[in-house]
Amino acid sequence: MLGQLLPDLDVIATIVLRGAAVGALFAIVAMSFNIVHNAAGIFNFAQGTIFLLGAFGAYVLADRAGLPWWLAMGLVVTVAVGAFTALQGWITLLPLRSSVEQDSWLISTVAVSVIIAATLTLVFGSHGNMVQGPLPRLTIVGVRTPGAFLLAIGAMLAWYLGLRWFLRRTFTGLAISALSQDFDAARAAGIGVRRLQILAFAISGVVAGSAGFMVAPMISVSPDAGLRYVLNGFVAAVVGGIGSNTGTLIGGPLVGVIAALTAFYVGGAYQDLASLLVLVLILMFMPQGLFGRAAARRV
Repeated sequence: MLGQLLPDLDVIATIVLRGAAVGALFAIVAMSFNIVHNAAGIFNFAQGTIFLLGAFGAYVLADRAGLPWWLAMGLVVTVAVGAFTALQGWITLLPLRSSVEQDSWLISTVAVSVIIAATLTLVFGSHGNMVQGPLPRLTIVGVRTPGAFLLAIGAMLAWYLGLRWFLRRTFTGLAISALSQDFDAARAAGIGVRRLQILAFAISGVVAGSAGFMVAPMISVSPDAGLRYVLNGFVAAVVGGIGSNTGTLIGGPLVGVIAALTAFYVGGAYQDLASLLVLVLILMFMPQGLFGRAAARRV
C-alpha cells in the first residue's frame, strides 16, 4: 500500500524539478509585487497579466526564432512592458494624495488586469497558445527537462541578485528602499517620492515582462492564465514575507512544489486550492511570513 503512494525516484525528481521551475515564476511575480509594495505601499494585482504580456510578446515576435532574434525581441518586449507598467503606475497613483490613504489602487489594479485579459482574448482568442523557444531539452538527474525550466530558475536567481544589488548599492535603489521606511521623512528629505514610485512600477514590469518572455515555452500562453500567476505570486510573497525578496526564493519554489504534488496526487484542478490553503495557514500561524518583519503603526 505504501509503495503505491510513494512514487519512483525519477517521478519524485520530475515533480520537484518542475515544481521548483514553476515556483520560480511565482517567486519572480512575488518580487515584482515586493518592489511596488516597498515603494508605494500597495499591491499591483495586474502583475499576473503583465507577466503574460511578456509571454504573448514571445508568441507574436519570437515563436520558433533562433537565439539571436529571440534575445533581441526579448529586449524589445521587456522595455515595452516596463513602459506600459510605468504608465499603469502613474494612472494608479494619480488619485492618491499618498499611497496608503485610499483604496482606489485595489480597484484600478484589478481593473487593469481584467482589461488586459479581455484585450488579449479579443485579439488572440481564449485558447492556449504554445511557444517553441530556442533552448533544447536537457537531461537533469535522469529527467528530460525543457531548457525553459532551467531558464526559469536562473531568471529567479538573476533577478534576485540584480534587485539586491540595485536596492543596496545604487542611490536610486537606496532611495526606493527608504520609501518603505517612511514616506513623509523621504519627502521631507527632498526625495521625489512619486517619481520613484512610478520607477518602481516600471522595474516591476521589466522583471515580470522579461520573465514571461523567457519562460513562454514552458507555459500555456492563454489570456486567462494571469489569475493563476497573480494568485500564486501573492501567496509566495506572503509565505516569504511581504517585502522580502529573500523570502520569495523559498516561498515561490515551495508553493510550486506543493502545487506539483497536488496535481500528481489529487489533480491539476486543485492546485490553486492548495495554494490558498497554504496562504490561510501562513496567515494563521506566521502572518509576517518566513522573512517578514512586524511593522509599527501609528494609531
